[in-house]
This record gives sequence, C-alpha cells and structure tokens, in this order.
Amino acid sequence: MQVSDNGTGIPAHVQEKIFQPFFTTKPTGEGTGLGLSLSYDIVTKTHMGSLSVTSEEGEGTTFMLQFPLESLSA
Repeated sequence: MQVSDNGTGIPAHVQEKIFQPFFTTKPTGEGTGLGLSLSYDIVTKTHMGSLSVTSEEGEGTTFMLQFPLESLSA
C-alpha cells in the first residue's frame, strides 16, 4: 500500500532521520517526534513488514507500507 501527497517534498537530510525516535522538524516544545518512529516499529517489528519514504523536493512524498501475507491473515 502506498500513500502519496503533492506537497513540497521532504529534504534528503530529513528523510535520513524521519523514522528516528524524537526527531522532529517542529520548534522545541511543540511535539515529541514519536509518530513516525512508533509507526515504523509497529509495521516492522510487530507485523514484520516494511515502511519506507521517497520524496522529491517540490514534487511530493510517498510512504510505502508492505506486509507479509501471514501478517494480514492473523
């Protein structure tokens, strides 16, 4: 499954860190930076799937989720 937007894209230096715990682009005190980190852990560790991001600045971003068939039938 993939989800895409037509936004401004994510710079490469941010893409490298996007799934790290506590990483945020928000000002200090405005958010924990846990949303994508928790999502990544749920997809990869609990469901043995994968979560990836591709983005072109000025073009948009696509998140791709892949799950093994065994995970979907549980």
